[in-house]
Amino acid sequence: MKNLSILGSTGSIGRQTLCVVEALNDQFKIVALAAGNNLDELVSQITRHHPDVVSVATPQLADELSRRVVASSQANQRPPEIHHSREGMLAVATHPHADIILSPAAGVVGLEATYEAVKLARTIALSNKEVLVAAGELVMAAARASGRELLPVDSEHNAVHQCLRASRRVSASPAAFSSTGHQSRVTSHALYPEVRRLVLTASGGPFRKTPLKNLATVAPEQALAHPNWKMGHRITTDSATMMNKGFEIIEARWLFDVRPEQIDVIIHPQSTIHSFVEFVDGSVLAQLAPPDMRMPIQYALTYPERVPWQQVQLDWSKLRRLDFEKASTRRFPCLRLAREALKKGGALPCALNAADEVAVAAFLERRLPFLGIPEVIERVLARTPRVSLASIDEVLSADAEARRQAAEEVAHLSVLS
Repeated sequence: MKNLSILGSTGSIGRQTLCVVEALNDQFKIVALAAGNNLDELVSQITRHHPDVVSVATPQLADELSRRVVASSQANQRPPEIHHSREGMLAVATHPHADIILSPAAGVVGLEATYEAVKLARTIALSNKEVLVAAGELVMAAARASGRELLPVDSEHNAVHQCLRASRRVSASPAAFSSTGHQSRVTSHALYPEVRRLVLTASGGPFRKTPLKNLATVAPEQALAHPNWKMGHRITTDSATMMNKGFEIIEARWLFDVRPEQIDVIIHPQSTIHSFVEFVDGSVLAQLAPPDMRMPIQYALTYPERVPWQQVQLDWSKLRRLDFEKASTRRFPCLRLAREALKKGGALPCALNAADEVAVAAFLERRLPFLGIPEVIERVLARTPRVSLASIDEVLSADAEARRQAAEEVAHLSVLS
C-alpha cells in the first residue's frame, strides 16, 4: 500500500483522484489532504478516508472545519490535525509517511509546497501547471538532485510520458541547465536523444470555428462551455484562449528536456489522441484514450505498473474519424505569448502565468473582455525584466509583481472600454 497526500483535494482533479483511489480498493491510503474553501466536500473526504492531516485556506475555515469534524466524528475515530494557509500546504506536502504527493492545486498556491516535496525525494504526480511554468528550472534541478522523476497527470504530458517508454533515455544532471533556462553547453546529449519532436494536441476549445470578429463579445458562459472536458473555470477559460497549451509547451520543455522548437501544437477536436512523439527515424507513436482524467491519474499513481481498471475504456465503435488542424496564433495569440516568454526565459514565464490568472479572473467577473486577456498578458510581459530567478522566494516575488502589474492593466483597459 502506498501513502498519498493531495494538494487540492476538493477540486476537479482531487475529486477524481479520490475516485480512482476508491476504485483501486486497498492500494492507497490517504494520509493528508489540502483544500481551499469547500468544507462540505472536505468533510465528506475526511469521513471516507480518515487522513492524519488536513489543511484549508484560512484560520477561520480551520476553526469551522474543526467544529464540523468533531461533530461528525465517530467515537473510535481520531480526528485529523487541522492546519491552514501556507503552513498547512507545507504540512500536507511534507507529511513524513507520504510516498506520493499529488499536486493539482490551481495557481502558485501549491508551488512552494510541491518544491519542498520534490526536495524530500517524494514521488510527485504533477497536475499543477504553474509549478513548472513559474519555476521549471528550480523544480527540475531539485528533482534531478533527488533522483526522482516528476510524473505528469495532465493528459497531454501523460501521453508523451507513455510514448517515451519506447525510447532510450539517458541521465541528466542539475548542471545541465543554465540560469536562463536554456540547455547548457556542458550537456552533450538530451534526455531522450531519439526524439525529433513532441506534438501536443488541443481540442481548440469552444471558439475553434467562431468568426474572429465575434470573439470580442463572447461571454464567460460561452468560454466555459468546453466541448470535451469538465474542468475548473480558469483552466476551461485557458482552453478557450489556448493559453493552457502555451503553458503545456513550457512544461514539456522542462519535463522532457527538449528544445522549445521541438514542441509543436496541433488542434484535434475529438480529444482522442492526447499527444504524439516523433522519433528521429520518422516513426511516430500516439497515445489514445477517452477524454477522462481518471486514466492519466491512475497511470501516474500506479507507475511503473499498469493496473487493470474497467471504468475508462475507448469505444472503438464510436471512433469514426480523427481530424487535425493547424493552431493559428492569430486566433489564439496566447500561444505566441507563451513561446516568447519561454524563449526569453528568466522571470517572463512566471509573469505569463500570473498575468493570465489575473486577466482570466477579470474576464470571468465581466471586468475585462475576452480579447483583453492576451492584451493584459502582453502588456505585463513587456514590463517584466529579463532576470533569472534563483530561489522560490524570488519566484514568488516575481509572481506578486506581475499580478500587481496585471491588475493595473486590467483597470486601465476597463476604463478604456
